[in-house]
Amino acid sequence: MHQNHAGMASNMVDPGLLDKIDKLFACGVGDTIPLPQLVVVGDQSSGKSSVLEGITKLPFPRDSGLCTRFATQITFRRAQVTSTVVTVIPHKGATQGYADKLRAWKSVTNAILEPVSFSKTMQEVHKLMGLADTPADGDGKSTFSEDILKVEVSGPEQEHFSVVDVPGIFRTATKGMTTLADAAMVKSMVHRYMINPRSVMLVVIPANVDIATQEILTLAEEADPDGHRTLGVLTKPDLVDPGAEIGVMQLIKGEKHPLNLGWCIVRNLGQQQIQDVAADRSAVEKAFFRDRAPWNELDQDRVGVDALRIRLQEVLASNIRREFPNVKREVLHKLSTAKRALKELGDQRQTPDEQRRFAMDIASRFREIVSLALNGNYSGNSWFDNEPDLMFVTRVVNRNEVFANDIEKCGHTYGFKFDYSSAENVKQDVMSTGGQGIQLRTIKDHVDLEDLITGDRRIDDKIYGNIIDWLSELYKGSRGFELGTFDKNLLSRTMNAQSVKWEPLAHGYILDVIHMAHGFVATLLRHVCPTARVRDGIMSVLMEPLLETYRRALEQVQFVLRVEKNNPQTINHYFNDNLEKSRQKRLRASLEKQATVHPSPFGVAGVSRSMIALDDIVQNHPMSNAEHVVYEVHDILKAYYKVARKRFVDNVCMQAADYLLVTGLNNPLKLFSPQFVSSLTDDQLEEIAGEDAGLRRRRIALAKEVNDMEVGKKILAGVS
Repeated sequence: MHQNHAGMASNMVDPGLLDKIDKLFACGVGDTIPLPQLVVVGDQSSGKSSVLEGITKLPFPRDSGLCTRFATQITFRRAQVTSTVVTVIPHKGATQGYADKLRAWKSVTNAILEPVSFSKTMQEVHKLMGLADTPADGDGKSTFSEDILKVEVSGPEQEHFSVVDVPGIFRTATKGMTTLADAAMVKSMVHRYMINPRSVMLVVIPANVDIATQEILTLAEEADPDGHRTLGVLTKPDLVDPGAEIGVMQLIKGEKHPLNLGWCIVRNLGQQQIQDVAADRSAVEKAFFRDRAPWNELDQDRVGVDALRIRLQEVLASNIRREFPNVKREVLHKLSTAKRALKELGDQRQTPDEQRRFAMDIASRFREIVSLALNGNYSGNSWFDNEPDLMFVTRVVNRNEVFANDIEKCGHTYGFKFDYSSAENVKQDVMSTGGQGIQLRTIKDHVDLEDLITGDRRIDDKIYGNIIDWLSELYKGSRGFELGTFDKNLLSRTMNAQSVKWEPLAHGYILDVIHMAHGFVATLLRHVCPTARVRDGIMSVLMEPLLETYRRALEQVQFVLRVEKNNPQTINHYFNDNLEKSRQKRLRASLEKQATVHPSPFGVAGVSRSMIALDDIVQNHPMSNAEHVVYEVHDILKAYYKVARKRFVDNVCMQAADYLLVTGLNNPLKLFSPQFVSSLTDDQLEEIAGEDAGLRRRRIALAKEVNDMEVGKKILAGVS
């Protein structure tokens, strides 16, 4: 069949390398990594099929219904036994069932295919691929296929050689035959083979047309701008018009449109000669290039299909030797990359048990970071360095101080009287506090918590200075027949009015702590969850329990406020201490004007003492009963407010914030835990950990790539 050329042995394909490349194609490595190959491309009318038949000496069917409608990989191997094995390699996007069906099909004969048997095999392949019997009978079936027909020919006279044939490109639809969609599909398929940086393109062009009009040559130039892997083949020299031969000769000699791999020219059989079974292609071609001028002037290694075959073997051998080390490196690199990507996806999670294990792992990692955060152990994980939201305890402590400071400085409506000897500020309507208002919220609102957010972010910070006048008005409006005392409800009314800012300040404070807790949960989930879908799924399931804890904290603040608005009450001894101090200050202030200064009775120089006569102390002071009562109310309110203020701040911080949001058993940071995951239903697990269609496809693709590369690694190592 093929001629033996002993002198070309060093230029022939290494059978071991060729076998490994073929096995890499067969196991799917070629879907991911460009593999060295020889690809025959050209227009439908270029004579490409005749060139391929001349190279391979296989009797390709000439029935128009069996024309090249899919890629065909033809491999020749030298072996002691003659055989032809035909299989089908599924395209990359094939479904599992379809791919299994194609891989299960095989045709094996102990002879070289003859025209009749080859035609029958092609018909079986068309049916297997689901192609229309002829392009015209469609019935919704495809005309072309992305699958690859693989023909392996072995025999004692074969040279090691491999070539890939792809459908010829065309630009216009033929009614009843092809469509523009078919043309686009074929062009895309051909282009995909051409852009493979390790492929050598055998570009077939008729010699009797202007090469400037040949789209296939343009595509080749785009894929291989430097022409390093393009071998031009001219056909139909017998149809070149007289006088036009010089242009063709210039191409072959490299004088025009030079290619790194050069140009060859072949003479295919004419239509009548094809019908003549006695016609010998080789003899006809040799006679043409021997006897016909000017073709007989060309170098013999550039003319004829036999010379072309030898040239292709040289090119293929050189290409495989050059690219094989690169293929080995890329297989190992792709294997490592695919394994890493597959590992990042985590374990497969199709069943509820797989999904629960997956969610348990995430919950365990989440709990570990929560423990570090609540203990303030920020050195335990690097995430704390770049995520301020995770430093939860520190943020809460700082916010506690701001809350306490705001209540102390701006929480009261009227300024208390501290200097009883002076009337200064007593009649001043508004005391200056900066005029900027009090900022109730210091944390940006989270979109998930919009339903919890009420009220303003800032309130008026005015503190009124005329507290005695205010108390006088209240007393006059509520006095009865009490003698030297006041209505028991007066203190409650004044306390509620004096502490009216506590509610917005406490509400703003607890909302800030709630947002800190929610920000912590959201930020930590972003770190421990492998994908946004998993994170969103967990947050979706957690949202209602989280909102419940937040509502409890808000309700606890309201509870503390209701308690404080009830009848004033305390057993704190500081109340009596503070009240007694205020009374003493008031008494001292009233007596200071009557005091006289005397030298020290002990004769100490520079030391004097203020003294007052006993009669002056017990005499009636110029103050009405009403004034006495008002000042007494003031002193009681002042002493009680200080005790209540500290108690209120402590209760809000400890009960609503610390216990319900930070350290309590059911705080929001501890909600997402392995115990929580174990209580989820199968539907909830699917929402959290189920793999969406895109992830499933990616996992399947990566698993296939890992498997292909593992097989490829063994092939390259000579294990299989």
